[in-house]
Amino acid sequence: MERVQFQQEQMLAELKDLVSKGVFTRAEVKQIMRKRTQFEMALVRRIAKKSDFLRYAAYEMTLEQLRRKRLQRLNLPTLKATISDYALVRRQFHIFERALRRFKADVGLWIQYIQVAQREGARSLVGRITARALQLHPNVPSLYIIAASHELSHMSPSTARALLQRGLRLNADSIDLWREYIRMELHFIEGIRRRWNILGISLDERKLTNEDQQMEVDITMDGTGDHMFINEEKLPDEVVAAEQEGDEGEAARRAIMEGAIVKSAMSNAAKGTLYHRTIQVNRSPTVFEAIPRIYLFLQLDDLIRTHPCQPNLRTNLLDELYSLLQKMIPGDPEAIKMKATRRLRELTLSAELSGSQSERMIDSIQYANEQLVHAVNNPPSDNTRPEISTIYAYFVKEWCQSPTLDPALKQYLISSLRRSAQQPGASSILQATHLRLLLSEDKSSKGALKLAKRYSLTTDAPEVWLARLDAEKAANEHDVQLTWTMACSTVHNYAKKEDVEKVWLWGLDHLTTREGTRGTLLEDLLKKSMRDASMQSIHETLLLRYISDVVYSKHIDDAARHKLIQKIPITYFPTKAVWKHLFSLGCAYENLSKTVLCTIYENWRNVDSVQAALSWAGWLTDHADGKEAVKVIKTATAQLPPAERAHLNQLWNSRLNRERDEEEKNMKKPPDDMPIVLTIE
Repeated sequence: MERVQFQQEQMLAELKDLVSKGVFTRAEVKQIMRKRTQFEMALVRRIAKKSDFLRYAAYEMTLEQLRRKRLQRLNLPTLKATISDYALVRRQFHIFERALRRFKADVGLWIQYIQVAQREGARSLVGRITARALQLHPNVPSLYIIAASHELSHMSPSTARALLQRGLRLNADSIDLWREYIRMELHFIEGIRRRWNILGISLDERKLTNEDQQMEVDITMDGTGDHMFINEEKLPDEVVAAEQEGDEGEAARRAIMEGAIVKSAMSNAAKGTLYHRTIQVNRSPTVFEAIPRIYLFLQLDDLIRTHPCQPNLRTNLLDELYSLLQKMIPGDPEAIKMKATRRLRELTLSAELSGSQSERMIDSIQYANEQLVHAVNNPPSDNTRPEISTIYAYFVKEWCQSPTLDPALKQYLISSLRRSAQQPGASSILQATHLRLLLSEDKSSKGALKLAKRYSLTTDAPEVWLARLDAEKAANEHDVQLTWTMACSTVHNYAKKEDVEKVWLWGLDHLTTREGTRGTLLEDLLKKSMRDASMQSIHETLLLRYISDVVYSKHIDDAARHKLIQKIPITYFPTKAVWKHLFSLGCAYENLSKTVLCTIYENWRNVDSVQAALSWAGWLTDHADGKEAVKVIKTATAQLPPAERAHLNQLWNSRLNRERDEEEKNMKKPPDDMPIVLTIE
């Protein structure tokens, strides 16, 4: 209480000043004092919560906004600043300082404090906060980026560069840090170029011959990554002679303006952001291979294309980036796609393309298609073949679905995809995508149906069988039911069980319309899924569907529903998720009897005692049966081992405390709970 009283005493001067200026009335000041006292009481608890500090800070921010609007309305003459002009903002900072004493490890809290200080224009304070945050959290890249951005916004590029380079020394694997560092260097080059244009300064054009432009200037980082230097041994003799004659630094300036620093940064980024993956070559022992992450190249490609700079510089940097890509990860599927579609990213597909642009677009699509087809037919390794096939399938699908694509070009892509899909050993994703595109053109296509039957003879891939089922249904084939049964038995050993589930559920969505038919079909599928232990996840999915469509159908009464629920543990293999879903739907169902929910609980507790007891006791509490709820918790804890017993007690006490807090909040008077009384007149 002494600390609360001390804080109250610190408020007196500012509150008196606010009243004397006429910003707030005495009644409003009393309300402010009352509200602040509540917040201060919450902060001095033995275990304070971060949310208490944030609510307090939010209240002070709202109060400061109100004060500024009141001053604007009063239109008081400009006088010397008094304590009330800065006290509310200072109190916000003080609240965050107190919060950070308790939660130093919370990076999000540091960032919120920095954002508040930036919004209030406290430049020096932002610098001190970021320095403290970086001292405590040197391995958090976002803090370096925020600090460098703050320095750049206040015209201090050298400090921003030092911050980013320091961050890169400690976090060399951070793609975000490398991206922002390269963005800053691009911004620096563009800023110098514009400044020189205004001042009429330019490099000596006589020396910018083709031979000079192709010279190799070695600009690299030192061991620490802090400084750049130029290797003069690789400079042409003319440049060295020019420097000796007094033209010192011209070669360095030319190299910088041509992006040498950015190129060096990209090279260091590719080496710094390596990740290790395990590989096995010719059945040899597993070894580790370090390769750069493709995400880095994607980020840098987008940055260079969107950042404002000269076209020749952009082309130079992109050439260097793709050269690094080819050197570092030539066989990566995403890298192959990135190289193949480079020309496409330089063009914008629209309905208003000029003739030359349209020709360039056609050539670019043709080039990308040929490169991807070559990669599909000649993959770097057998392990990458499925991923490259998926990339090519999505490429063709994306462009064929574009509404502005020329029909002839669409037919070219589909024909190219068909040739790849009909190759021996072709990936199922190519075949399925080809069928989907044919069906999108003509749903009743006999050619699509013929190909679907042909493709499905040699594969157990669910996507191919789903395409065949859709083709047969669109063509009104009479044996669709038989094909679906065949598909279910063919794909059940497929690795991706979520795709297998789509095949098993296809008939429920496309072949059944009546409730009774769907229920019978579901029961038949459930029995089939119980024959193989590997189909446990499919059995669970079918059982969840059975509960939604049959057990809680509106066409049966509570007695029939109760019988179905009692039948589930006897006939099928319900899991924790099944009982939880059954109970949650029962709680949401209108006028469901307590007996039905009790039956669900009795079966649920056999597989998950903690969640079952917690959910059932919670339902009883919500329906004004607290004694029964306490009895349920006591019975459950008596039968649980010590670890689960403590967990259940913790969850139950947390629920009771949360309900108690909500009741106390609802019982508070509106004026004491809401600062909205301080309205603008």
